[in-house]
Amino acid sequence: MKILVIGGTGLIGSKLVGNLTQRGHDVIAASPATGVNTVTGEGLREALAGVQIVVDVANSPSFEDKAVLEFFETSGRNLLAAEAEAGVRHHVALSVVGTHRLSESGYFRGKIAQEKLIKASGIPYTIVHSTQFFEFLGGIVQSGADGDVVRLPDAYVQPIASDDVARAMADVTLASPVNGTIEIAGPEKVRLGNLVERFLKQIGDVRQVVADKQARYFGALLQDDTLVPGAIPLLGDIDFETWFSRSRSGK
Repeated sequence: MKILVIGGTGLIGSKLVGNLTQRGHDVIAASPATGVNTVTGEGLREALAGVQIVVDVANSPSFEDKAVLEFFETSGRNLLAAEAEAGVRHHVALSVVGTHRLSESGYFRGKIAQEKLIKASGIPYTIVHSTQFFEFLGGIVQSGADGDVVRLPDAYVQPIASDDVARAMADVTLASPVNGTIEIAGPEKVRLGNLVERFLKQIGDVRQVVADKQARYFGALLQDDTLVPGAIPLLGDIDFETWFSRSRSGK
């Protein structure tokens, strides 16, 4: 099987490329660094030659509201039009659990726009909604930093390791299109503040975590269940302690 991974040199993309290659498939890692740019269209038609499956795990280089929306709309239109021309049989995209409950956030409005384009494209597809990655805990801390405290929403999360995301994405890529959404999540449901307290303790950060129902998550107010999956997600195996231990050891 010939597979094109958009965002194939990033955190998830590089692991996904390795996983699919180990399974015996012909995989192309596509990104601006490899001469494929979905925003400008550069190299896209050439990269799609003979490709049966496209997996889009690319992310916006900017989190500014207008830039995010422009990225996902422009990239999505260019990519899906080129896929239709090339006869791609399965489009797989990585998105976020809770996306459609987070329209207050400019980032998630961009993801909503991306998903609408996929559903309207006519190309068989599977959208994977993932919970937040452990690897983004540092960014979550930074988003809530307020002097000597870290102020965060008092909501539940069910974070997942990028290794588990890559494995799940590989499984979905090689399965038949569902023309719908699949959810993936980590093994533990926990309050966001509690998880961040554990993370800060591990890295020796003495700041206090304050749970605040009015604190915003990248611009959006959260309900208890906004960031957690429904009743039957695919679950990863790696918990926080295992992930942190591996990340420190470089494994």
